[in-house]
Amino acid sequence: MKFLIIGLGNIGKEYDYTRHNIGFQIADRISEKISSNFKLDRYAFHTEGKYKGKYIHIIKPSDYVNNSGKAVNYWMEKLKINLKNILVISDDISLPYGKIRVKKKGSDGGHNGLKSINNYLKSSDYPRLRFGVDNNFRPGYQSEYVLGNFNKIELKDLDINIETSSDIALDFCHIGIDRIMNKYN
Repeated sequence: MKFLIIGLGNIGKEYDYTRHNIGFQIADRISEKISSNFKLDRYAFHTEGKYKGKYIHIIKPSDYVNNSGKAVNYWMEKLKINLKNILVISDDISLPYGKIRVKKKGSDGGHNGLKSINNYLKSSDYPRLRFGVDNNFRPGYQSEYVLGNFNKIELKDLDINIETSSDIALDFCHIGIDRIMNKYN
């Protein structure tokens, strides 16, 4: 049984600790937990390992968030992974900071990374973990907000929220989407 976890984020050091890169940060924590290291490969940074008998692949697309679909499509096809065995991790401005929501499927909700994935896969019927980053910005400043760093108050809980999100992702591979939705939502 193989799984593919996709952490969304932007490439480049200037984006490392921004709200939009929370998917990369969570993917990094999962990689640590399965004792693996990312290597640049086709369209993404890729790593793999085992967790409780399940084979897990993790990617961080090597393009910007709004072009994530190309990498997701490539790796799903290369690894022959079923749509129900992927988990996309993204930021979400419609959720309060630190709120974590797991869904079986859904719309892109205005998230350009999810929109790209939906377009490439021709489906929105895949599991996702949405990490709330809040919407504490003035109208017209959404890009600046999501491309900005977490504030001091948010940083206090960021590590524990990343830890919880990485646990959810690993549980997804072990016990499935329905049970993690019941456990964490």
